[in-house]
Amino acid sequence: MIERALAGRRGYRAWIAALAALVALGALAYARQLEGGLGITGMSRDVSWGLYVAQFTFLVGVAASAVIVVLPYAVHGVKEFARLALLGEMLAIAAVSMCLLFIFVDMGQPARILNVLLYPTPRSPMFWDMVVLSGYLGLNAVIAKASLDAERRAQPAPAWVRPLVLLSIPWAVSIHTVTAFLYSGLAARPFWMTALLAPRFLASAFASGPALLILVLLVLRRLTRFDAGAAAIGRLATIATYALATSVFFLLVELFTALYGNIPEHVSHFRYLYLGLPGGRTLVPWSWAAVLLAALALALLLAPSARRREGVLALACVSIFASIWIEKGLGMIVTGFVPSPLGRVARYVPTAPEILIALGIYGAGLLILTVLTRTALSVRGELA
Repeated sequence: MIERALAGRRGYRAWIAALAALVALGALAYARQLEGGLGITGMSRDVSWGLYVAQFTFLVGVAASAVIVVLPYAVHGVKEFARLALLGEMLAIAAVSMCLLFIFVDMGQPARILNVLLYPTPRSPMFWDMVVLSGYLGLNAVIAKASLDAERRAQPAPAWVRPLVLLSIPWAVSIHTVTAFLYSGLAARPFWMTALLAPRFLASAFASGPALLILVLLVLRRLTRFDAGAAAIGRLATIATYALATSVFFLLVELFTALYGNIPEHVSHFRYLYLGLPGGRTLVPWSWAAVLLAALALALLLAPSARRREGVLALACVSIFASIWIEKGLGMIVTGFVPSPLGRVARYVPTAPEILIALGIYGAGLLILTVLTRTALSVRGELA
């Protein structure tokens, strides 16, 4: 079936060529990193996790959000999501693939990945993060292939697929929960050491994931004969709205706890984010941009009539995606290191090779999503 994704109109071929060029640029930058080491990045002794791990954290949420369409359809029989379940699984495959690639480049030398496999440490959250991510990728790949084969033969999916679908629901929650535990278990990092981290991760995931899926559906509506329907898009918009509101509420709870308790180790991180500290204001404009984008998205989406307007909905979804990308990406990761346990403010700015590698991985993820989606639409006969 994959050969269906290799043919298309000139615009489609140009899109594939652009993504392939982006991947090639990322590969060239990674070759330079292999030669020079992680010293070519903006990371240092004090900020040892940067752009790569930030993208990993964000994309784990995008991958976990596939449960938003799978659960209502598989468990509650919501028919509006029947045609979206397969697309949700394909989005999860692309997102998990990018997660694994970001961890791969963050490890420095590729051989170090083997240490996790050859010398497993069950007491380490890193080990379980690898297990749940690899398992989730495998589950979605098997489910998507079986479902696509069944659609090609115009037959129902095999009976053994449903248990795997049901298993993927708690597994989706586990991948982001374990990722949160990876951070909140580090006692020397007060910014991450909170019981709310896992709920915050899940709430933001259930906002950013549906927002991205809505954008994909709107693009497909314009470029193909596939139309998810106003009811399905409306339900996704409602989920994204309340998930974003919950995510903002959790952040405000964290702020109240830190500021009212006035514990210096907790207050200093938030001050660095929103006001800056002597010697460091790098993330202040980004943090306020995330706040304003979240406020804009909520203002647009809380009115049901506004959610039904395609242009307004697209703007709101872009705002949600960008806001959570900032807050959960660089804001969450870098601020966990700044200030250091000794009170030092280290400056972290991603370098050009670091950004190119990240863009190359995003290009690879979009390429995977494009190929999988086009294959599915060609099987359904819904290509333009």
